Amino acid sequence: MTDYTIAIYCFMDDYLKISQPHIDIRRKVSDAEILTTALLSAQYFYGNQHTTCQYMQQHHGMAKIDKSNFNRHLHRLSNTLIRIFLALGESLKQLNTASRYLIDSFPVAVCKNIRIGRCKLLKHESYRGYNASKRQYFYGFKVQVVTTADGIPVDYLITAGSIHDNTALQAMSLSLPQGSELYADSAYTHYELEDLYEECDQVRLLVERKSNSKRQDNAAMRFLKKHYRKRIETCFSQVTARFPGKIHAVTPQGFLLKVVLFLFAFTFNKTLSTT
Repeated sequence: MTDYTIAIYCFMDDYLKISQPHIDIRRKVSDAEILTTALLSAQYFYGNQHTTCQYMQQHHGMAKIDKSNFNRHLHRLSNTLIRIFLALGESLKQLNTASRYLIDSFPVAVCKNIRIGRCKLLKHESYRGYNASKRQYFYGFKVQVVTTADGIPVDYLITAGSIHDNTALQAMSLSLPQGSELYADSAYTHYELEDLYEECDQVRLLVERKSNSKRQDNAAMRFLKKHYRKRIETCFSQVTARFPGKIHAVTPQGFLLKVVLFLFAFTFNKTLSTT
């Protein structure tokens, strides 16, 4: 844990010194310490940021900071956190010489279905979605994730639970290197979009075909699609294993920020383990 903490802090501190050269030296807790603490909470403490602050104070000499002050600083840095994640994702794309990518989604419920009527965090039917793999409805968000063939997330999009995967793919601003292959399940079937990606971006969108598809695959292609698709499911299992029984948040923005932190912490940990 100590090595992981030092690696995160050095990475964040170097990035912030380049992107934000003017830093208020009077502050007792730096932005790098705030972001490091937030990522540590997602990696080791199931999102409990208060416990992580205590760990940082006892083991790494971080100045004492109360819970509300920490949350204000973290929300102020939310856009910076997203920019860092996307910058890391672009770097991973450049290092991905195989140029194979996977896309899929996983649901994140804000509450159990029986408590939807009492939910104060969200109040709209658009958040009621269906999880086909588990054959059950949920109330919350759907996270679209693009990973490398090794299962390292490089891009994401969070939508309301009712948004179909096909619609979310059209809304995503994918920035994949030319010559890349993007593997997806049958929910992303969109023939015009496949042709558009290949013609304009030189990116092959390889979707698993349904039995009634107009574009059937040969046996070799069907095997390849199933082979690579399994890795992103493993990635989702590892990401959601870090989730607590209930993600505690007071606002929708705070809830989404915690989801991004879980995804970022997994990406950073996976990157360190493969280098």
